[in-house]
Amino acid sequence: MREDRTKTITKVSILIALTVIMTIVIMIPIVGGNGYVNLGDMVIFISAMMLGGKWAFLVGGIGSFLADIFLGYTLYAPASFVIKGLEGFIAASLIKSKLGEKYRLISTLIAGVWMALGYYIFEIFLYGPGPALLSVPANLIQGVVGALAANLVFKGLTAAKILKEE
Repeated sequence: MREDRTKTITKVSILIALTVIMTIVIMIPIVGGNGYVNLGDMVIFISAMMLGGKWAFLVGGIGSFLADIFLGYTLYAPASFVIKGLEGFIAASLIKSKLGEKYRLISTLIAGVWMALGYYIFEIFLYGPGPALLSVPANLIQGVVGALAANLVFKGLTAAKILKEE
């Protein structure tokens, strides 16, 4: 039991670090908007597939929070903790549903749409509804790219018996 918990905490810690790295290293600035497109969502979705909801929440929340702090987006860090944490939780919850068992990609796409909606709601308070809309397309692209990449990478890693689904 203790060994399983240690393994889980180790996996979560590595996935948090990978979320930070993939958010910072793969960073494409959004033209005409605030922020950037990154592959941190890919890691969040993989954690949802590997570990389930509460752990995916921590990976998404803490990893994205730290990436925002390191990149100087401190204003976004608390919102990222909630939005990206819920993105991981939603993905994991949907993956466990009948729909998710059959169509895992749809589960991650829905969670990616939540992420774009979450940032839109947050940015309404910062910039107003009109300007907040400017970041929605890039956030949707980020969610779609993260969902596609996560599903492809996870499928490859499970086929190679490197990872297994929770």
